[in-house]
Amino acid sequence: MDAKLVNPFIDAFISVMPQIGFPIPKRTKVYLQNKNITNFGVAVMLGFTKQIRGNVVYNMNEDTAKFIASTMMMGMPVSEIDTMAQSAIAEMSNMLAANTATNLTALDLEVDISTPSVTVGKDTQMKISNTQYLTIEMDLGGHKVDIAIAVDRDV
Repeated sequence: MDAKLVNPFIDAFISVMPQIGFPIPKRTKVYLQNKNITNFGVAVMLGFTKQIRGNVVYNMNEDTAKFIASTMMMGMPVSEIDTMAQSAIAEMSNMLAANTATNLTALDLEVDISTPSVTVGKDTQMKISNTQYLTIEMDLGGHKVDIAIAVDRDV
């Protein structure tokens, strides 16, 4: 996988999250995985098309999802991952994907983004790639969010 395609996702996460009220994220691990992702509790998948094709998944446990939803809703307590919490998490992923698309456009790559798909359920499997993909583990003030990136240039 081309690092030029990975960095826009990482840069978006690091720059957008503090702008919407989160602590400054820190990259903690980078590793390769094969085809499927195991949901930690709440996962949001978005697709990329045009000159970049593939998927990105923001994967987190339920406590992290509640923290994110609460922060997105200006501190409103979140006790379960209901429709409102899912909507807040999906909106965060939209913001990240839009910033990523802007970063990719700066590399002269035209992209479109799909609507986010939120999956709730620990240990469920989702296929995001036909081959290996890269996962970037980010620490968000003590909360872990994995960014699984399975994108390539469309040839």
